Amino acid sequence: MSVQVRLLARPAFDVGAVLAFLTAEGREWRRSADATPAEEIVEIAGRVCYMSFGERQSPRNNFQYIENLIKSGHESVLEHVSWTFLIQGVSRAFTHQLVRHRPGWAFSQLSQQYHDQAEAIFVEPEEFKREPEALEEWRRAVESARAAYMKLTDLLNDSATKRGKEPVRALRSAARSVLPNATESKIVVTANARALRHFLTVRGSIEGDSEMRRVSSELLKVVAIEAPHLFADFSLGSLPDGSPIVTHQVLVHES
Repeated sequence: MSVQVRLLARPAFDVGAVLAFLTAEGREWRRSADATPAEEIVEIAGRVCYMSFGERQSPRNNFQYIENLIKSGHESVLEHVSWTFLIQGVSRAFTHQLVRHRPGWAFSQLSQQYHDQAEAIFVEPEEFKREPEALEEWRRAVESARAAYMKLTDLLNDSATKRGKEPVRALRSAARSVLPNATESKIVVTANARALRHFLTVRGSIEGDSEMRRVSSELLKVVAIEAPHLFADFSLGSLPDGSPIVTHQVLVHES
């Protein structure tokens, strides 16, 4: 199963509330016609810090304003916008790495304690797909692990079911210990723009981790449409084997 990233939620901008605020303050805001809701939230958050509206508003458009924020290292205002994704077709090995990203992230993952893994699928490592003998050995190993899981649950399931929900949970928790890191998982993640930028920077270009690069590339495809000004310094390329890689151009502030 290939990696799939689905966008579940995006920022919503109430421009009426902002305009009411500015009217009460006797200020005006020159908006950029091409800015997305996420980008306007970031701009407003930044401008409120200095009340840089009306005569105090610079001639920069939304893209230039955000670019200057990033160049200057003032990325805290990017934390005001976030997206929620459903990611599937990834391994438990991947999610173990993903959940290490804590600030700016929230996670809700498929539970192996409550969800029966008898029909679980396994994510084939990209590296083995080019080595038929290694792939065949890998497939034998994961199917053996599945068989062991099913045997263990069958041996104890009757007695556990009679004793209630928690004994069943304990059984599955114990049985899952034989499942490999390659077991496919599903996870809902919410991340703000600053956290996503950091993730794409540190994870998207790791040549030795194809799964991280694939997820990073799928995330970038989504947010580059949702907020192109916030991710303009990232680009999607490919390695010689055709797999994707995310590159980041560091923006330098001009003194």
